[in-house]
Amino acid sequence: MFDETQGRPRVGAAFYKAHGLGNDYLVFEEGDAWRASPEAVTRVCDRWRGPGGDGIVLLLSGGPPFRLRMFNPDGSEFERSGNGLRILASYLARRARVGTQPFTVEVGGDQVRMTVHSSTPPLYDVSADMGAAQVGPDAVALDPAALDAAGRLELESGERVGIVPVRVGNPHVVVFTDDATEERLLRWGPSLATHPALARGSNVQVASVVGPRACKALIWERGVGHTSASGTSSCAVAVAAVTEGLLEPGEIIIHLEGGDLGVTVAPGLDVVLRGPVEEVCEGVLTEGFLTTLRLG
Repeated sequence: MFDETQGRPRVGAAFYKAHGLGNDYLVFEEGDAWRASPEAVTRVCDRWRGPGGDGIVLLLSGGPPFRLRMFNPDGSEFERSGNGLRILASYLARRARVGTQPFTVEVGGDQVRMTVHSSTPPLYDVSADMGAAQVGPDAVALDPAALDAAGRLELESGERVGIVPVRVGNPHVVVFTDDATEERLLRWGPSLATHPALARGSNVQVASVVGPRACKALIWERGVGHTSASGTSSCAVAVAAVTEGLLEPGEIIIHLEGGDLGVTVAPGLDVVLRGPVEEVCEGVLTEGFLTTLRLG
C-alpha cells in the first residue's frame, strides 16, 4: 500500500474499460473532473453505482515512459497489476500511441517494459516484462518470527498453512495444495491477505501443479477479493513453483478461472507475463455523477 501523504491526483471524466480473462480495469487519464480520493475511487469501481471494475489505472503522462498510478476498488492505492498494465497497453494501442515495438511504463517506482504483439480489436496480445521476482519473508514485509519451523503461518482459526512469499512488484503469498479449490481459497484467502504478520497485506494464491509446465491457481486479491484472473498472481505462482522445485524454469501456463496466462520464468527469476486483453467500452462520466464524486 502507499503513503497517502503523496496526495491523490485529479482525474478526467473519460474512461476506457477492458479485461484480461475477466479481471477488468478502468483506464482514466489525469484531468480536472474529479479527485481520486478513496471514496471517489470506490464509487467509480462500484458495479451497481458506477462504471464498475476491479480497479483503476490512471495515466499521468504522455510518455514514454508512461507514468501510472493504480487504485483498488476499496479506494487504496497499490504497486502494480499485471492485467492492469496490459489493459493500459491496449488503451495506448487503440489510440495509436504505441505500435508493436516495446515501450516502457513507470508504476510504483519501477519501470516495466511492455509489448503489444498484435492488435485486432477487440482483442490484443500483450506481454509485460515484470523484472526480477524476489522470494522470502523480507520480499513481502512478512515478520519471519510468525512462521513456524516448517514455514507455516497460523491463521485466526488456528489452522497453519504453508506459504511461499513472492514479490513481483507487489506482495504475494502462494499456498500449494494437492487440489486448488474455491473452498480452500475462501478459507485461507481473506485471512492471509490481511494477516497481522504482513505489514502491507498481501495477494493470495491457492495453487496446484497440474502438469510438467502448468499450474492451476485461484486468487484472492488484496483490496479486491476473489478474482477470476490476475497477472502478478500468475507470475507469483510460476515463480513459487520454480523456487520450490515443483517446475523447471521456462514458460509455464497458469490455468485461472477466467482462462490461461503464460509466464516465462528465467533461472534468475526474471519474469515475463503474456496473454490476451479484450476491450469492452469507452465512456464519459456524466456531470451529475461527477457532482456526487465531488461531494463525497
